[in-house]
Amino acid sequence: MLDLDFKYRELTAFLKHQAPFTPEISIILGSGLGDFVNSVSIIKTFPTSRLPAYPPSTVTGHEGKIHFAECDNKKLLLFQGRIHFYEGYRLSECILPAYISDLLKVNYLIATNAAGGVNPDFIPGDLMLTSSFIGMNLKREITELIGISGIKERQNFLDFPSVYLNGIIMLAAQKESISLKEGVYWYNKGPVYETPAEIRMARKFGGDAVGMSTVPEVYFAALKGIKTASISCITNYAAGISGQKLTHSEVTETANRVKLKFEKLIKRILSFEFSPSGGV
Repeated sequence: MLDLDFKYRELTAFLKHQAPFTPEISIILGSGLGDFVNSVSIIKTFPTSRLPAYPPSTVTGHEGKIHFAECDNKKLLLFQGRIHFYEGYRLSECILPAYISDLLKVNYLIATNAAGGVNPDFIPGDLMLTSSFIGMNLKREITELIGISGIKERQNFLDFPSVYLNGIIMLAAQKESISLKEGVYWYNKGPVYETPAEIRMARKFGGDAVGMSTVPEVYFAALKGIKTASISCITNYAAGISGQKLTHSEVTETANRVKLKFEKLIKRILSFEFSPSGGV
């Protein structure tokens, strides 16, 4: 079993020494959504290229920066970009945002992403709150990363998504008059988009959106006891639905188009008072 604490011992020591405060909430900003950092007060920034053992992101729209920031008196840990399994990285590297969040004693994590719409009622530009997810065989892999003893302490229960955190997000959308869809996120490791046949299968088995991120991080975070939620920006129709060829440029273009709506939603979420225990 891989010892994450040993693997990231230098990173751990660096962050514990350099962190300006203990953050309350982590937000992972997906493809095209990184501009959210411009709307908050940045206290300190770490380019991930300068962090020990932190691999660089190779995907357009992922800046590779970690920000300590403040907004509405909330202390935030913002990951401007992420790394993906399809870039050739190991799962132990893909979960780094969640690992760091747990290391710094974060109570809440909101993971965001760009996703392809499978549900025919979804259109590019919609925001979807994850009601559940399909991650296939990731549970076993991530359980091995954390260790059997750590999982047994929580009785093997995966508390994702957090009912408490999802409730806050839904209320925030109502307050801002934002139409927030709800649906199931289907995880694909990549590196290629799904085939039309795979999309039909995903829809038949209950998937509403498909993507190549988020699930590793939220699995890890939830198993470590962090209250976790996920919001997808539907940036394109999934393969076979519109008849058009899928491109990453379409993903980033749509995310840029809805970034003001996304910013309003996240800022309204942060305006609420969060219970330290995550209780109702």
